[in-house]
Amino acid sequence: MSTSQTIFKHIGIVGAGSTGAALAQMAAVAGADVLVYDINDTVLRRAFERIKTDLRRQVQQNVLTADQMSAILGRLRSRTSVADLSPCDLVIEAVVEDLRVKRDLMKHLDANTKPAAVLATASSALSVSAVGSFARFPERIIGMHFFHPIQSSPVVEVARGSRTNDQTVLAATDLVTMLGKRSILVNDSPGFVVNRVSYPYAGESLQIAGERIATPEQIDRIMKVVGGYEAGPFETIDQEGIDTHLAAARGLSDQFFGDSRYRPHPLLQQMVDAGKLGKKSGSGFVTSEANTSPK
Repeated sequence: MSTSQTIFKHIGIVGAGSTGAALAQMAAVAGADVLVYDINDTVLRRAFERIKTDLRRQVQQNVLTADQMSAILGRLRSRTSVADLSPCDLVIEAVVEDLRVKRDLMKHLDANTKPAAVLATASSALSVSAVGSFARFPERIIGMHFFHPIQSSPVVEVARGSRTNDQTVLAATDLVTMLGKRSILVNDSPGFVVNRVSYPYAGESLQIAGERIATPEQIDRIMKVVGGYEAGPFETIDQEGIDTHLAAARGLSDQFFGDSRYRPHPLLQQMVDAGKLGKKSGSGFVTSEANTSPK
């Protein structure tokens, strides 16, 4: 790779959940041919339906033409074998926030992609170096933390692992530019920078709601009106996915040896046990079926 902007013709996305679907759509809109991998056919179908629904909405709003929508969809392909990602110039994994799962997946991606391909983890809380610790070529592994809502958030946290090389950093920042966003380059740490600041903020919001001092709706309204936030803490958790937030909080807590700043609040587990996962399930702290778009 040169220092000039890298052009990514083939991009792989691993994990077809809400994050993976959003990343696949953005990459296809940017002009790349995108292979979306998941072991679950049902999850893949739902991801493509989610993308189609959003693109149709953009056509109705005159953001896209029907021809543009067709071209974008034509650049998206589903895959159920990791080996099918071998043509990709860059692969982003967006699977569950579990170090063992991500580490094993990265090992398989390392073995089934061309040596020049960049391998990125979209983890919001796990160490990039830990995720890539079983790979033969850890120098090509990097963190790319996309913020929710992914398509409208203007920045991406690009986290350099302990063995990530300069070429990989340049390629990752080039991709961020290609997607129309701005890079924040940080060194590796559990939670990087943004989540080390935001998770205690979310945790205190959960504590206040748990003590019944204020409702999630009231807390969100206060933070938006007084604090100037675009979205309140509970809107953000619902958008991210309550299960995803819980898993990331557990990962942070474990990596900081139970530090109380990152310890998950029991309300998170209660919501997950009830099947209330936020926007993805149509029900969350401040999300209801009435204010979510069709799946």
